[in-house]
Amino acid sequence: MSRADGRRSNAGVTLMELLIAMTLLGILSVGIVTSLRVGLSAMTKTDSKLMSNRRVASVERILEQEVASIMPVNADCQPPGDAPSTRISFFQGETASMRFASSYSLQQGARGLPTILEYQVVPGENNQGVRLAVNENVYTGSRGAGLFCLGTAPDPDTGAQAPLFRPIAIGANSFVLADKLAFCRFSFRDIEPPKDQPKEPPRWFLHWIRPVLPSAIRIEMAPLVPDSAKLQPVTLTIPVRVTRRPLEPYEN
Repeated sequence: MSRADGRRSNAGVTLMELLIAMTLLGILSVGIVTSLRVGLSAMTKTDSKLMSNRRVASVERILEQEVASIMPVNADCQPPGDAPSTRISFFQGETASMRFASSYSLQQGARGLPTILEYQVVPGENNQGVRLAVNENVYTGSRGAGLFCLGTAPDPDTGAQAPLFRPIAIGANSFVLADKLAFCRFSFRDIEPPKDQPKEPPRWFLHWIRPVLPSAIRIEMAPLVPDSAKLQPVTLTIPVRVTRRPLEPYEN
């Protein structure tokens, strides 16, 4: 055998070289997997933050459109017993409850049927904070709207006759508009005085009993856990763009 044939028979990969190659390949694989995991985690967090911001913006837009589309309708309020019905301006405004008719609904948008919206602030999951829920009922006229009323009674603060409404029931068919809130409350701005009278600072009420619609509705919300990196629920002041008094007949 020649010297050249001996060198060719000794050529190859030693066990040490194989172990080194496998170690380097393992280190490289761990680095790639770690990089992918970090990238996927960052993408998931970014997507979660984006979806959270979209939900907050969507809730604000829905509330603005629903309030801006308030309809001045009446309700034939039928008290218990044989007492005659009383026609009222259909609007319920309280600190944690609100009812009115609107031409905009969450399910059908601006082109759907007129809808009676019922807003209720309820405890959050495991009694952590509160959430804002809403029911949607098709508006069928003054008699149908009167089914939400229990009659009238003197208001304890003013003594004026005010409608009594049924409690708002939140169930499986309700929509949760906003969740994980520290608080959520409603207030209602008094109607503006006639133009020939001097203007006064606007007055806000936590309980609306007047037979006309308020000039604006304020919805105050705050997150249960503030996060400056995300879009947070804010206080909305939405004007009511209705100039006709509900109890006055339409002009021909």
